[in-house]
Amino acid sequence: MMPKSLELLSPASNAETAIQAILHGADAVYIGPPSHGARKSASNSLEDIARVVDFAHQFRTKVYATVNTIIYDSEVKKVESLIRDLYIIGVDAIIVQDMGILRMKIPPISLHASTQCDIRTPEKAKFLQDCGFSQLVLARELTLNEIREITSVVSIPVETFVHGALCVSYSGRCHASYALTGRSANRGECAQICRLPYSLIDSEGKVISANKYFLSLKDFNISSNLEDLIKAGVRSFKIEGRLKDVGYVKNITSVYNNQLNKIIERNPEEYRRGSYGEVTINFNPKAEKSFNRGFTTYFLKNRNPLRIASLLSPKSQGELIEDIRELKNGDGISFYDRNGEFTGVNVNRIEDNRIIPARKVDIPKRSEIYRTSDIKWDKLLSRQTAVRKINLDISLENTHIIAKDERGVQVILPLDLNYEEANKPMDYQGIFSKLGNTIYQLKNFKNHIDSNRFYRNSELSTIRRKLIEWLDKTNSSTYRYDYRRKEENIQFPSITLDYKDNVANKLAENFYKSHGVKKIEKALEVKSYINKGDVVMTTRHCVLRELGLCKKEKGNSEKFRYPLYLKYDKGKFRLDFDCKNCEMKVLYE
Repeated sequence: MMPKSLELLSPASNAETAIQAILHGADAVYIGPPSHGARKSASNSLEDIARVVDFAHQFRTKVYATVNTIIYDSEVKKVESLIRDLYIIGVDAIIVQDMGILRMKIPPISLHASTQCDIRTPEKAKFLQDCGFSQLVLARELTLNEIREITSVVSIPVETFVHGALCVSYSGRCHASYALTGRSANRGECAQICRLPYSLIDSEGKVISANKYFLSLKDFNISSNLEDLIKAGVRSFKIEGRLKDVGYVKNITSVYNNQLNKIIERNPEEYRRGSYGEVTINFNPKAEKSFNRGFTTYFLKNRNPLRIASLLSPKSQGELIEDIRELKNGDGISFYDRNGEFTGVNVNRIEDNRIIPARKVDIPKRSEIYRTSDIKWDKLLSRQTAVRKINLDISLENTHIIAKDERGVQVILPLDLNYEEANKPMDYQGIFSKLGNTIYQLKNFKNHIDSNRFYRNSELSTIRRKLIEWLDKTNSSTYRYDYRRKEENIQFPSITLDYKDNVANKLAENFYKSHGVKKIEKALEVKSYINKGDVVMTTRHCVLRELGLCKKEKGNSEKFRYPLYLKYDKGKFRLDFDCKNCEMKVLYE
């Protein structure tokens, strides 16, 4: 049986970041095209994406473009043209939210269902597979058991997030940004309402807890649980971060590249990587060194986890410093001051085992010190920190030369050169190992040439260059694309859709109607208004559980009156607690 292919999927804000992700071990990258990506500020030109495709496909690394916003009727022609262009430049798949794309006049490019599709049930996953999607990006909130239930009913690859920022609401079902600012998360313009401070109050105005970041979650990190995900049937492991800098992508990609390689080394008959090339990294990757708000495994192993929010600050926490002698001049440190504010300052110097800050600050005694900027680390990551090489075997025969690489690409060229009688042995291996700045490195060399033959170095060097040219050409001509799968005539799991299902155009309406949906409410962005009492977030995160006040737990006597509210400077959200399903709804007031 063939080993199962595992894919490390890294984010790219731009072409250079994508290339660095590939060099540091990514089997696939996802990148925003000129429009209609869920990170509007991380869009890229078609020319830049084409450059990424050319670089990636050398290693059989895939490139996915994010066309994962909802689409208005007036934009359909533009999106059709965009998808055609992405297909022409060789993008492997597009990641989509809007089902209207399945009714557009587009080429047969592979379609991946975005996490914005809110895939939380086996029924939804099976429906999307049968509609022609080639890969499913599951909701971040799922437990291992829930993931197993989904992978057991589908035959296409399942993708999960493994690292990075967490949206507090089910993805695709958050309208808080639109309600407060008119900027829609479903249009790539999220204002990050979840990263603001709130006070939790009851219906009489009593303050239960003041000025906390109740909706700001810690960052996801399941680098220690990858094997659990693999055994649960996950095949693609996605790092969040299309707004993150190149240093972040280098480091976090390297962390997960190393973890996946260790798993494969233990199970070589069961698993393999989804791309090719031996990656050499010249630094020691460490997740805590990059932007993070503290880490959580979220709901992966526990349906009711505690302390998953970053209540005191939405800023990067960095790494906890155990010994201040680790710090260096110029490092940035943060700590909680006497008012509970997360405060930052640069280190001027370390003197007599004391921190001498660059400006006057009051660091409370016994404070935990976090390094949020490591000047030596940042300098290291600003350089070239990885190389990736395709292993190549060469066999030199009397009449021809054979080159075969780890991708399965093989080239045979005639050795139609003049030769002389040799007066000493030739170093043929040395000549063919000089592969310079190419993506290849010589792994095995066999010489079957008669020992009395002498060839000129210049002529052998010409043969070597031709071999590389033909390896590149053959790889390009034999690159295999996945294509859009057939759409089956199946029933959608529900016969009604409301505004939270994000139907924004007539093509999407036609799609759902063709699959048995009878009643469709337009997306909130199309309605362009919001009613008091409308749900703007649905989340598994519960502020009561976070504060140790879970209504299901014994001994939690309620000393406040419902409903509860999250109050901010200009208004408040009402909270509804669905304790049976362990969900919290945030309502517009």
